[in-house]
This record gives sequence, C-alpha cells and structure tokens, in this order.
Amino acid sequence: MPSYTPPLRDMQFVLHEVLNVTADFKQMPNHADIDADTLAAVLEEGGKFASEVIFPLNQVGDAQGCTLSRDTHNVTTPDGFKAAYAQYVQGGWPSLSADPAYGGQGLPVVVNQCFYEMLNSANQAWTMYPGLTHGAYEALHAHGTDAQKALYLPKLTSGEWTGTMCLTEPHCGTDLGLLRTKAEPQADGSYRITGNKIFISAGEHDLVNNIVHLVLARLPDASAGSKGISLFVVSKFHVHADGSLGERNGIYCGGLEHKMGIHGNATCQMVLDGAVGTLVGQPHKGLAAMFVMMNAARIGVGMQSLGLTEVAYQNAVRYAKDRRQSRSLTGVKDPSQAADSILVHPDVRKMLLTARAYAEGGRALALHCALLIDHELSHPDDAVRADAAQQVALLTPIVKAFLTDNAWTATSACLQVFGGHGFIREWGMEQYVRDARINIIYEGTNTIQSLDLLGRKVLGDQGAALKKFGAHISALVLAEQDNDEMAEFVKPLAKLAQQMTQFTGEIGYKAMQNADEVGAAAVDYLRVAGHLVFGYFWARMAQVALQKIAAGNCDPFYQAKLQTARFYFAKLFPETASLMLTARAGAAVLMETDAVFV
Repeated sequence: MPSYTPPLRDMQFVLHEVLNVTADFKQMPNHADIDADTLAAVLEEGGKFASEVIFPLNQVGDAQGCTLSRDTHNVTTPDGFKAAYAQYVQGGWPSLSADPAYGGQGLPVVVNQCFYEMLNSANQAWTMYPGLTHGAYEALHAHGTDAQKALYLPKLTSGEWTGTMCLTEPHCGTDLGLLRTKAEPQADGSYRITGNKIFISAGEHDLVNNIVHLVLARLPDASAGSKGISLFVVSKFHVHADGSLGERNGIYCGGLEHKMGIHGNATCQMVLDGAVGTLVGQPHKGLAAMFVMMNAARIGVGMQSLGLTEVAYQNAVRYAKDRRQSRSLTGVKDPSQAADSILVHPDVRKMLLTARAYAEGGRALALHCALLIDHELSHPDDAVRADAAQQVALLTPIVKAFLTDNAWTATSACLQVFGGHGFIREWGMEQYVRDARINIIYEGTNTIQSLDLLGRKVLGDQGAALKKFGAHISALVLAEQDNDEMAEFVKPLAKLAQQMTQFTGEIGYKAMQNADEVGAAAVDYLRVAGHLVFGYFWARMAQVALQKIAAGNCDPFYQAKLQTARFYFAKLFPETASLMLTARAGAAVLMETDAVFV
C-alpha cells in the first residue's frame, strides 16, 4: 500500500529560506501581519487533511470510479468522496485565499498553492472537484457583474457550490473558434444556451447541491472564429435573488468518459438544452474572460503533476531502501543479508534523484509563481503589479508543460524502481503514472503551451519578459562569481543564459521567413527555458544550503539539498544541449515529408 507524508520541511525551506515570503508580505497591506508561524500552522493542518482524509480514498476512487444514472442524469462519486468534501468545507479550506468581501480568509495565494500541492499528492481526482471552483471564482471575480458576484461568489468561496468551465465540444478542442454552442437573448436579459460540451471535469457530481458552469457560446450576431465567442454563467439549478435554489436548469450530464486515469473524477459530456444563463463580461469577448480561469487552471495542472511527482518519489525511495536484490558492483554492503538494498545500484539512484530533483525544483518554481500572483493582486505599487503579471504570463506555460512532462518521466521512473511490483495495482505506482498522463493533455496540450511561450510570451514582446527573468540570473551569477563552491552551479547557468539569447534570436529570425519554424522548435524551446528557470532555482537552493553548512548547521537536510543540486546540474540540466540542436534542425525535416503520409 502506498503512503504519503506532506513535505512540510521543504515547503518551509522554499518559502522562508529561498523566497523569504514574509518580507514580501510586509509590502502588501492585505498580508502584512502574516508571519512564519501562521503559515506553518495552516500548512500543518492542511497536510493532515490531505494525508489522513483524502489520501486513503485515492485507490478507492481509482477502483470504483463514478457512476451515472441515465434516468436522473445524476452522478455518484466513489465511496468517501462526499464525506471528505463535507469535512473540507467544514474546515474552511475552500475560502483559504479568497476575497474576504465574499467570505474568504484572504490568505496569500502562495499558501493555497502549498495546500493544493499536498491535496494533489494525496488524491488528484478528488482535488479536481474543489480545484476547478477556484478558476470559476477567479473568472467571476475579475469579469462578473456586481449581481453575479453577489449571487455566486459567496457560495463558491464557502464551498457550498462548486464550479466548472465548459469549453470543449466534440469537434473542437484546441481550436475554440470552431465551437457551435448557441446563446439566444431573452427579453429579461438572460440567454437560452443550446449545445454539447465534452471532457468537462467535475461537470456533475453529488458533493454539493449546485454546480456553477462557465460556458462558452456564440450570440446570434457573432462573427466566425474565436473573436465571436461569449462567456456565460449557467447554474445547474435556477438561483433566486436571495441565493436559494429553484427548479433544475436545462444543463445535464449525458455521459461519463471512460478514462485511462483520474477515475474518481467525473469527466462529463454535458448537454445544454435551452439552459438559462447570464453574460459574463462583454459580448464576443468571452475568451479574454475565460483565460482568467484557464491560466489559473494551467498553473493548477502544474501543481497536480508536482503533487504526483512528490508522492511517487516518496513511495519509490521507501521501497528502494527495503527491497533487496543482488549485490553492489563495488562489493557487499550488507553482509548480514542475502542481498543488498537496490539503493546501492547507480541507476536506481538516478531514477530516484530525477524524481526528487524535479519535485523540489518544481516546488520552488511553483511557489515563486504563486508569490508573483500575490504581488500582482495585492502589492500597492502599480509598477510592481504590472511586472509581476508579466512574469506570471511568461512562466505559466513553463509551469504547466515542464512540470507535467517531468512528472510523466518521474512517475514512470518511480514505477520502474518497483520492477514488476510497480506494474500491479497493489503498490499504487501504476495509478500515479496513469493519472499523470492527462496533465500533459488538458488545459491546453504541452505543444500549445510551447507555442504560447515561444510565439506570444517571448517573440511576441521581443523577449522583454525573458530578459527580466534573465536579470535575476545575472544578479546571482555576479554575486557568486568569486565563490568556488558555487561554480558548479552558476557557470553552466550563466552559459545557458547567454546561449538562450542567441538561440531565441535565431528562431525568431527563421520564423520571420517561415512561421512553421516556430512550431518545429517550440516544444524543445520550452524545455530549454524550463531548465533555465529550474537551473536558477536550483542554484539559489544550493546557495542557501552552502551558506547554512558554512555557518555550522549540521542538519542533513542541507547536505541532501546540495547533493540533489549537484545531480540536477550534472545529469538533467545538460539535456539543454541536445534540445537546442534538435530545435535548430528546423521545420524542413518535419514538413517536407509528404511521401511518408501517403
């Protein structure tokens, strides 16, 4: 049976020793009184909920899945899910970082992200039910009318209701400009919405008595393409002005998808049959409003994969310590036993260290992004808010794609540590691999994230945002240029930062001649950018560890951090060289291949 221990020590390290979040909080009036003890108390209790309440339900949910009643269109979640959700609501967890104006606790986003990492480690499928609500809350908070906010946000904040986003249709996934769902204006200012949506996570379930759907649809006068899309809020039940529920609305689940993973989450085919909704934001500007939710979801998907990487690593390293097979190549290590622990074998260590490096690097990046979001939302200086928003936009596709690709590698490697035992259900490892696979696909495939990064976020602003991140690297390299102990970290980082400038310029120049050059290079480019960002944070973490050791701190945590940093720079970071070679190979070897596909 798998196990899970919340990584509170490493979270505290990143929050306070690397990011120094409380110093930043003092610059934000909303968070100025939050101290390290408060954060520790919240995360400790959050870890208990994750590990003691929803972790035991992970394999249950995977085995049972969800069931749909064809008569009532109601969906029943696996055993224990509903009770766990009630406990989640009772504990006040849905409101953790929500606006106090709507009943939220107003804690920093970075706290919520730590909590959600633990939830995702414990049970990704369950966590998707409340997780999607955050995105719906953010979209309505940013673009809803005062009436919509008053009607929906208190219930979403408390967790009494949950939320979804309804984008995809059977014929259109990535290309939302093709969607056909229609919205007909009514005399009372509402709209009647008709169409079919698929792949709607948490679209129908029994955890709450109402679900708030954000739906993309077309008005009668809409132009073709993505510029003709509007956003609507559609409640499962009609909602009276006082917040009480009326009759069932014309939206229901027509079918459940049978999936490779995340069985405990209801992935629904939603039917809108004249469902009543109200417009969110401006007509034909729905994608802009929905992108608030989509960007939150993309970072959320990165957190899903971070959680899976962590829990897979924990279980694999525990197994490796206990499993005895063969002897060390350098001689017997434990003569009292018939065989040595498999931890003596170099390749086993490589697999484990890969997962650990990706988990701890991902945690540093994810929490850095969360702190940037806190700056964007709460800092009193307009310039700081704008700069933070620009950096969040740059890093979001990296969080989504790099962390999810890494999780697929890491969970597979951790399964491999178990050998044949990893391939059977008893140990739980194969579930982590299956669950991790969807994260590369939904909320914009990783190819879409790569195109977004290279095309929009880098070439689209002539590299301005990337240069600002590069300034952090330059400052670190300058500060440590005479420190021999940091050379193994800052020298390769400085080299890649310099190469990145030329690499980006080359692709940009080629793209001006042939747009397919962006598509051909984008996936490799994002991975190089991901290592650039990870390299920076791993160098920062090594810097802190070296300083602590030099000051006489004997906590083995710092030695472990330093050893993992050395592994990362020696074994994972050099991937960038081959990636730049393949990116530079260009589009011709891909596009001049028509004979292959005859």
